[in-house]
Amino acid sequence: MNAYEDRLKQFIVAGSIEAEHFSFEQSCHSVAEAAAVVGTAPENFVKNICMTDAQDQVIVAIVKGEDRASTSRVAKALQTEQVRTMTPDEMLVKTGYPCGGTPSFGFAATFLIDPRVMQKDVVYTGGGSETALIRVSPQVLLRANGGRVVRIRR
Repeated sequence: MNAYEDRLKQFIVAGSIEAEHFSFEQSCHSVAEAAAVVGTAPENFVKNICMTDAQDQVIVAIVKGEDRASTSRVAKALQTEQVRTMTPDEMLVKTGYPCGGTPSFGFAATFLIDPRVMQKDVVYTGGGSETALIRVSPQVLLRANGGRVVRIRR
């Protein structure tokens, strides 16, 4: 029983979000590990890059597994300065989820989704812990997090 996964599952049920939650014995921390566990290609995964700005706001840049998020593009999209990637400790405190398991929704943040994510029919994202994943369509993901689609990849 994992408290992080349970909280995320409750959020999914309460929000009637059409998503599947999977728990595994193996680590899904990296895209490569997750792809091996699920048996699918790395391009079917998204990464949730947690950032913060000068006002200490939580920003989540959602990019495809093979892409990298650009702090300068995120800053430009939000018309702010000094955007930086959070440390794993900050991520746990500010999102309520551990690094490597942070989901694409389920906590207070500004969510930015790269357009390449929206081109997929289905994606896998963090499931609340390093051994869990969520399978969801990008359209449902966007509704669940109230995010914006904007180019944020490098």
